[in-house]
Amino acid sequence: MPLLNGNQNARKEEDFAGKKLKALPYELLQRGGDAVKVDLQKNRLKQINGISQLKNLTELNLSRNELSDFPVDITGLYQLEKLYINQNNIKTIPENVFPSLEKLRFLKLSTNRLEKLPQDINRCLHLNYLNLSNNCLRNLDSLVGLSHLKELYVERNQLAELPELLFLNNSLTLFKANGNPLRKPPQEVCAGGLRDIQSYFAMLEADAPDVCTVKTMFLGSSMAGKSTLCRSLKQGCPVTVAEEDRTVGIEISEVGSEGVRFFFWDFAGQEEYYITHHVFITAQAFVILAINLSSYNMDAQSFKEKVGFWIKNLQLKIPDSVVLLVGTHIDQCTKENEVKEKKKHIEEQVKEMLETHTTNLERRMKNFQEMEDSSLYYDQINQIERLTEYKLKVVDFIPVDCTEQADIDKLHSRIKHEVLNKETFPSIEQTLPRCYCEVENEIQELLKNGDIAEHGIVSQSSLLYELKNRHETLDDDKLKLILQYLHRIGVIMWYKEIPELAGSLFVKPSFLISLFKTIVRHDLVQELNKISPAQLKSENALVIQKKRWISDYKDRASLNNVAIRILVRNELQKNNYGITDEELIEEVVGSKKREGSLLSLLKHFDVCLSTKHNSPLNPKANEFCPQKNWKPSNPIVYEPDACLFPSYLSDNKQVEQKWESDNTEDLNIHVYFLPEIPHGFFHRLVIRTCSLYSPYWIGKDQCVLCCGDKRFLLREHCDEDQFIEIRCKESELETPGEIQKAWGVIREIMKRLNTLTEQWQGLYLTVHSPCKSSDCDQYFQWNDWQEWLEDSGTSKFNVGLEEKQTCPNGHQRRTELLFPRSKCICLQINTTCT
Repeated sequence: MPLLNGNQNARKEEDFAGKKLKALPYELLQRGGDAVKVDLQKNRLKQINGISQLKNLTELNLSRNELSDFPVDITGLYQLEKLYINQNNIKTIPENVFPSLEKLRFLKLSTNRLEKLPQDINRCLHLNYLNLSNNCLRNLDSLVGLSHLKELYVERNQLAELPELLFLNNSLTLFKANGNPLRKPPQEVCAGGLRDIQSYFAMLEADAPDVCTVKTMFLGSSMAGKSTLCRSLKQGCPVTVAEEDRTVGIEISEVGSEGVRFFFWDFAGQEEYYITHHVFITAQAFVILAINLSSYNMDAQSFKEKVGFWIKNLQLKIPDSVVLLVGTHIDQCTKENEVKEKKKHIEEQVKEMLETHTTNLERRMKNFQEMEDSSLYYDQINQIERLTEYKLKVVDFIPVDCTEQADIDKLHSRIKHEVLNKETFPSIEQTLPRCYCEVENEIQELLKNGDIAEHGIVSQSSLLYELKNRHETLDDDKLKLILQYLHRIGVIMWYKEIPELAGSLFVKPSFLISLFKTIVRHDLVQELNKISPAQLKSENALVIQKKRWISDYKDRASLNNVAIRILVRNELQKNNYGITDEELIEEVVGSKKREGSLLSLLKHFDVCLSTKHNSPLNPKANEFCPQKNWKPSNPIVYEPDACLFPSYLSDNKQVEQKWESDNTEDLNIHVYFLPEIPHGFFHRLVIRTCSLYSPYWIGKDQCVLCCGDKRFLLREHCDEDQFIEIRCKESELETPGEIQKAWGVIREIMKRLNTLTEQWQGLYLTVHSPCKSSDCDQYFQWNDWQEWLEDSGTSKFNVGLEEKQTCPNGHQRRTELLFPRSKCICLQINTTCT
C-alpha cells in the first residue's frame, strides 16, 4: 500500500518508490487529483501515460526508471514546480514541453543521454535549479535567457565552449562544469568556479588569441631513459645523461615548437617516488612511456613491471589520456630482430590488456542488466557504462636510439603530429585574455631581473604589488584569479587552500620539487649519513640520535622532525639557491614549536602522517583495555616528533599484535575495486583516517585505529578480487547503541574512501557484507551505499526490514550486524563475490 501523508483534508504525498512498477498504478490515477507530491523513483517505468490527470501535482520524482523518451504528458502538469527525471536513458526532449511548465523551479535531468536541449527551455522563466551533468551535450546556447537560474550543473558532458551571455546572469550563484573538453574558457579557469568564469569573460577581448599548451609527462621504470629523452627533445639533439645525474623526484622544463608550448615533466622511476606522482599526474596530458628494450624480457613479469603497471595506473587516474610508447636503449640490443620482436610483444600485450579491461567492464554491466530486478542496479550499470566510454589511446610503438640525431628528430615529429591532431587533443587550443599571458610573462621578467629571489618564493602581497604596478586595470581579485589559473596549468604553485601556505607562492615549481626530494627519495639513508656534526649541533642533536633516525626510517618508515629540518635547511643553503634568510628558512623548514610549510604540503597530499614513538616507555602509562576509553597519563605523548611514511612499511607485526585475531561476528564490510586498487590508495586512506582517530597502528597493508574503547581494522586485499576490508570487533559492541556508533565510525571511514576515489576517474566500487558463518561464501550487497554517506538526499532507502537477515544457505544474523539500521540501505543477497 503506498504511503499517504496527511489527513483527508490535507494535500497528499504518494510514495510508490521501489515498487517494480512498469505502469502508473491504477489507484494513483483514480484518486490522484489531490496529490501534490508523487514519488515514482526506482521503478521500471518506460512511459507514464495518464500522468496529466494529476492536475495539482507540484513535485514529481521519476528518477531511476527506464524512460528513453521524454514523457510529453508532463506538459499537462501546469502546477509542477519540481521534476526529478535523472538517471534514465532519455536522448531527446521535444520542443513545446517547457513553455507549458510555467511554474517549474527545479529540474534534474542528470545522467541521461541528451545530446542537445530544446530551444524553448529558456521559457521556463522561474527555473532556478538545473542539473544536466552526465549527458552528451555539446552546447548550452538555449539556456541563455533563464534569468532566475541560480544553480547550474553541466559536469561530464562534451562541451568545448560556454556561452558568454549565460554568465551575464546576475542571479547565477553556482556553476559546475568539470569533466568537459573545454577550450573557452579552459577547464583550468572553470575549476575556479563561477567568479573565475565571469572574470574571464569580462577580460576576454573580441580578438583574444588562441594558445596551444600541452603538459607532456615522461613516465617509466627506473633507468628507462626518460631523462635522456626529455633533455634530448628539449635541446633538439642527443644528450647523454649519466647514471648519477638521473632524475630525483620530478624535473620540469618548458619547450616551444612551432606555436605549441610543451611543459615537460620528467618523473623519477624509482618506487619511492610513486607516492608523490598523484599530485602532478593530471588530466588532458600527453604521456610518453619509456621502455628500456635492452633489459625487457618477453615475459609476463617484465611486461607488468615496465609497461603494464603504468598503463593500469593511467587507466585508473586519467583513463582518456594519450600514451606514446617509446622503446629506448635499442643501441644495446645486439641480437638480430631483437627490437622488432620485443616491439611486437609489447604491442600485442598492450592490445590484450586494453581489450580485457573493456571486456571485464561489459561483462560486469551485463551481469547487472540480467538480474531479476535490474532497476535496483541502475547506478552501477550507469557508472560502468561511463567507464566503457573512456578510451585510453595508446598510439603506435616507436623505437628510438637516443644517440642518433635522426631518431630524436623522428620522435619530435611524431609528438608534434599527435598533439596537433584535433581528434586526439580537442582542447589543445585555448582562448585566453591577453592579460593572462602578460601576467605570466611579467612574473618571469621579475625573476630574471632579480625582483623575485632566485628560489622563486614570494609573498602574495609582494607579488600583487609588483603586478598591479604593471597592470593598472587589474585589481587584487582579478590577479588572484589569474594566479590560480597559472597554478592549475603548473606554471607556478600556490596552495591557497592550505592555511600555512596561502600567503606564499612558488613561481619556480622546480624549486618546490627540489624540496620534496630532500625527504622523498630513493637514497634517503645515504643523505642521513651525510649529516655532519656541525649540522647536528645546530639542532642540539647527537650522533647517536642520527643513528636512531636511520634505524627508525629503516624499521618503522618514520623520519624524525629534527632530521627533516636539517635535510631541508641544507638543501635551501646549497650554492644553487644560497638562501640565507633565516625567517624564510624557518617558514619552510619549521622549528621545534611549529612545522614548516613543506611538511604541511606533504601531509596535504597524503604523503606522510605526524606521529610520535621516540619517547621512552612510561611505566605509569594507563593500560589499554578494550572496554575502556584510553587516556594518556601526560598530554605530551600526543605531541608529534616524527613523520610516518606508510608506503615504506614492510610488515604488519605491530598491527597484528594490537588487533589479535578476526572473529566471524565482527562488523565486517568489503569494498571491492574494479579493475583494481590504485597504487598507494590504501595508505592515503589510512593517512586521512588516522588524522581523525587515536591511537593507531599502521602496517604494510593493515591498520588498527581506536575510537574510544572500540578497535577498527582496515585491511587491503590484492588477490584476484581486490578489496579493502573494514572491521570492528564484535566483542567490544554490547548494545544496539554501541553497534550504531560503530557504524558511524565506519561511515566516516567510507566517506573518506569515497572522496579519495574521486581522484581516479577509472574506478568502480561495490560494497558487500559477507555472511558471518565461517564456512559460507554468500554476501549481502549494498546497492545504494554512496547515498548512505550523504547527509541528506531525496532518494529513498528500503525501510521496515526484518530484525534478521538470511543468506541463501540459511544462515541468519541480526540485521544491525550486517549493515546500519539508522539509515537503511537497499540490500541484495548474492552467491558469489565480485
